[in-house]
Amino acid sequence: MLQSLFILRLSTFNFLLTTFYFLLSTFYSKMKIVFQVNGGIGKSIAATAVCSAIKKQYPNSELIVISGYPDVFAPNPDVAMSLTHQNLNYFYPQHIEGKDTLLMLHDPYHDTDFIYQRGHLIEVWCRLCGVAYNGELPRLFLTAKERTQYASMFASPRPILVLQTNGGISPQGDKYSWPRDMPIATAQTVVNAMAQDYNIVHIRRQDQLALQGVYPVTADFRPLTVLISMSAKRLFIDSFAQHTAAALGLPSVVCWIANVPSQFGYEMHTNIIAHPPTLPPELRNSVFTRYNITGQVTEFPYHNEDEIFDADSIIAALREN
Repeated sequence: MLQSLFILRLSTFNFLLTTFYFLLSTFYSKMKIVFQVNGGIGKSIAATAVCSAIKKQYPNSELIVISGYPDVFAPNPDVAMSLTHQNLNYFYPQHIEGKDTLLMLHDPYHDTDFIYQRGHLIEVWCRLCGVAYNGELPRLFLTAKERTQYASMFASPRPILVLQTNGGISPQGDKYSWPRDMPIATAQTVVNAMAQDYNIVHIRRQDQLALQGVYPVTADFRPLTVLISMSAKRLFIDSFAQHTAAALGLPSVVCWIANVPSQFGYEMHTNIIAHPPTLPPELRNSVFTRYNITGQVTEFPYHNEDEIFDADSIIAALREN
């Protein structure tokens, strides 16, 4: 009987010990969170703010980001692993099967609040992911090696003014999208006014409109981030460069046509809104947004492109910024 009692107490002790180690390992093990980002590079940069909010709420988690632009999330201390949509071999057995991985696969562009412009992109995204939003901003991290190596590509005897006039993915049908891009005549007027005092570096692809009196640059995202970090002044449209500047804490002048800064922009920037339309647009192809960002000709709500912005206002904002 004593032997049976001893065995019973030993088994009870072993059970309690096993339970203790299980709870201990559960407490200290990192919960996996998968955060998926669909869309362009600007959206990925904005997503780094959501990563910060996720890590604040789940500080012991292992955050895995799936996006089209893994370079945006490296070497971000909030992100344990940055993967592309095409680099997901054996993802299910490694990160999903038999695990309690928390999945954040929401696309804010499809959310009611976002479509009705009830909050900033980052704020809506955090809500969809179930994490608190406390004004987090995008964050980008450059290594010392990157700063040294890429800075030599953009060395200039004069202060640098970085300009981005066109956005969109490559290849694109039209070189100019009126709801997003800066009218070329307006941009050229700004360049002519600022060229005497600044080395104007124009971020553009070969399939985008060119300007006179500028230094055109086509480069990968990381070198362009170094370029923006080196600049004295910045003039952008609503594209990746304005998100990059916000992530680096660099106030810029940003021009807006179809999109609005309350949804995509940042208070640190000087945001210039396009003049109100002078013609009623034809919206037969509009679905969840008023204008198609690719630039439907039939939706153009002005007599001509000169009505969109006042170049003098942009020049004044640049000189004051």
